[in-house]
Order: sequence, then structure tokens, then C-alpha cells
Amino acid sequence: MVNYFELYALPVSFHPHTANVKFKFYELSRTWHPDRFAQADDATRAEALRMAALNNDAYKTLSNPDALMAYILRLYGMLEEEEKYNLPPDFLMEMMELNELISEYELDPANEEARSEATEAIESEFREWDLEVAPLTQRFNEGEHTPELLSEIKDYYFRRKYLLRIQERIATFATPK
Repeated sequence: MVNYFELYALPVSFHPHTANVKFKFYELSRTWHPDRFAQADDATRAEALRMAALNNDAYKTLSNPDALMAYILRLYGMLEEEEKYNLPPDFLMEMMELNELISEYELDPANEEARSEATEAIESEFREWDLEVAPLTQRFNEGEHTPELLSEIKDYYFRRKYLLRIQERIATFATPK
């Protein structure tokens, strides 16, 4: 697995400095742009294309908080591709009420009150998630890279994925005209 933080000469962090990420992206984009290697041999052109693609992937990952969280968890061996994760039963019980609100809206898409309640409930869950995960990622950023901390962050990663699926479910229903 390529270490994007090493590529960008940045410390591993859940909150890399945006300006530093952009600066390194543009610097590497200039260095490895395929047009600069148009007259080079096949191997050099292929390497330039590989590095340009790697730079694009690094930028997309380091610029997207959800992708970044998954990437750091993979980097530390805490997350596998397409991993099936069992969310805690107490979290799933909380989500049952939210899912019931959404079901009301699905049954009657013209019910703006149900849609509004469901949207506010999911936004509230995201705000709560942000408040709960912030101290964990801060501890990591300050140098605590223990399996226990990463396991807690992983749990929050999967909770967020669950919330994002619910949010997507709400968005699939068109607002009545």
C-alpha cells in the first residue's frame, strides 16, 4: 500500500493541513505531468503516468475526510476492503427510530413534515458523530496510534457509513412539486 503521507511529506493525520495538501498536489502535478515526458522513452512515460495517477489518488484521498479515515485505518491494518462490520446493538437500536421516520416519508413522499423530521434527525446524528469522533482523531493526531484507539475510530467510521446510507435513502425521494 502506497503511503500518501510519505508521498506528500506530511505527518499521518486525520486533519492534514489543506494548503499543504494542495501545494504538494500541484508541485507533483507539475513534476509528473505526462506532457513533460512526451518525448521520453516508453518506460519513463509509463512511470510519469503512474506517478500522475498516484498523485491524483493521494489528493482525492487526503482531501476527503471519509476516504481519509478509511485510508488511515487501512494504513494501520485496521480495515480490510469490503469488510463486514457488526455495529453495536445500542447504536442500531437508536437507528431504528430514525429508520421508522424515513419509512413514514417513503410511504408518503408528499409528507413534508416526515421528510423534515427525518432530515433533521440525520443532521443531528452527524453533529453528534462529529462531536464524539473529534477527540479520538485529535488523540491520534497527537501521536497516540494504539490499536485500541484505532478500533474506536473504526467503530465511528462504520457508524458514519451507516448514517451516510440513511442520508442517501432520504435523498432518493424527490421533493413533491
